Amino acid sequence: MNSRAKRLALPAGGALVAAAVIAVPLAGTAQAAPKPDVKSAALTPSGNAKAIAAYWTSSKLKSAKTFTADSTISAKLTKTGAAKAAADGKAGLVAPTGPGGSKSAGSSKNVNLPITVGKVFFVDDKGQERWCSGTSIQSKFRNLVATAGHCVYDTDTNKPYDNFVFIPGYYQGKAPWGIYVGAKVNTHDDFTIFEDYDYDYAFVNVYNGIKQQPEKEVDYKTYKAHVDKGGAGREDARTVDRQTYEEWTKKGGLGKVDGVDKEDQVGPQYKGAIGVAVETDKATWGKATWGKAASRVFGLHDGKVTLHGQELDQDKWPKTGARLEPRVEQLTKNEYEAYKGPGVKQIDRRGNYTVTHYYVIKYIAKTSSAKYTIFRYYTTYVTDAGRLGDNVGGQGVAWNQKLGKKVFTFGYPTQGHPDGSRPYSGQTMKWCYGTTVAAPVVSKYKAQEQQAIKCAFTPGASGGPFLLQYKNSKRTGYLNGVVSLTVDSDNNDRYDRTTTPYFNGETAAIYKHAANLWTGKLPS
Repeated sequence: MNSRAKRLALPAGGALVAAAVIAVPLAGTAQAAPKPDVKSAALTPSGNAKAIAAYWTSSKLKSAKTFTADSTISAKLTKTGAAKAAADGKAGLVAPTGPGGSKSAGSSKNVNLPITVGKVFFVDDKGQERWCSGTSIQSKFRNLVATAGHCVYDTDTNKPYDNFVFIPGYYQGKAPWGIYVGAKVNTHDDFTIFEDYDYDYAFVNVYNGIKQQPEKEVDYKTYKAHVDKGGAGREDARTVDRQTYEEWTKKGGLGKVDGVDKEDQVGPQYKGAIGVAVETDKATWGKATWGKAASRVFGLHDGKVTLHGQELDQDKWPKTGARLEPRVEQLTKNEYEAYKGPGVKQIDRRGNYTVTHYYVIKYIAKTSSAKYTIFRYYTTYVTDAGRLGDNVGGQGVAWNQKLGKKVFTFGYPTQGHPDGSRPYSGQTMKWCYGTTVAAPVVSKYKAQEQQAIKCAFTPGASGGPFLLQYKNSKRTGYLNGVVSLTVDSDNNDRYDRTTTPYFNGETAAIYKHAANLWTGKLPS
């Protein structure tokens, strides 16, 4: 049953959508195949790519959770039959390409692991870092990644996930060939509209790779200048004891003090007084003055007040309420939307989500009731690593293939089996080998025409490739599917089948559309 027939079988609204589908010849086929409505959606503007790459620090890559939809992407089955997927035209192949230069991804049980395969990372609608598996595939501009549709597109919110990146050859938090930020995702409408897992695949165009230099701690001025130019950086606020606070601010570091009782507040001439930063709204900050010099900007350093960086004698300290230099904080989209504080929210010209905080001076005596916070700043510099396919190569693509083919599948399984056992870490690539057969029906996901092989993968492998004719010496083959579901087919609380949508002529049409899209160059 092809997608057109399935849509016509749906009640009411499904039939209306099907009416918009037209049949056109597919190049290389012996008969006309229906052309699907390609769902293309933008992921990240090129100006934001470096910031998104820098967002995925090694610690975030390691701590991200494997992705499952509705808490699980697997199903325990009682029905074991499935309608065999039918070809909608002539079988087709697009040849793979190898990587440029000499590359090696190691070996496992005499199977050389493909460096095209890696992890895709993204942030879900609840702000949680997640990941699946994926692979680089052949395309005109060497910029295409194949993965599962549910690893890119959120059918609940009807939009792609945030901060999507692909890391080929991922290993224990490392990105040996760089981080490739998603530019555009291309899916089948039957997945994005009808949530039909017979079309649970996605082809994602990515920008040139980005290699991150080691994170470096800098002063606030350097940090702000770097971030204002679109560079990546982060602020680290830490609560410390008074001694640490005083030592830090004495060296010129920024800090603030909260939780001071009224009786602890003192004037600027109080012996032993220290100036602290108190956040206020922009209007109040704008009215803050010191005599007639309303434009002056003050700083605080362990009981010493500075004017444009020059230390002032205590008898020249400004009055309580004098303003400090604003501080710009960069947030994720979810943090930005949730922010309710006094700062001013703004999306800058590069698409970064920011909040500008405004502070005025208050004086306090050194007291045990205060909460001391210091700010540390870090920057990350990145370099252009070049095109994905030039660095790791691209798997070929196959469609309208018969069942009964021998295939390898690769991915990063991690989640436990239903019985609680956890054979995989998710930090290293694994593989299975088997013969494709008709997969059991999974009604929950409308999966009626999938293929499957015997494989004990657990969730985390979602999006990993099914590869025909995999050549161990070249580490390449032909993509004939992507891991969609992991299945316990005999109800023994152990996953024993891994499934994929059947790649037909409609899949080929979406692939060919995506394979000819250029993502452009990254801004310098």
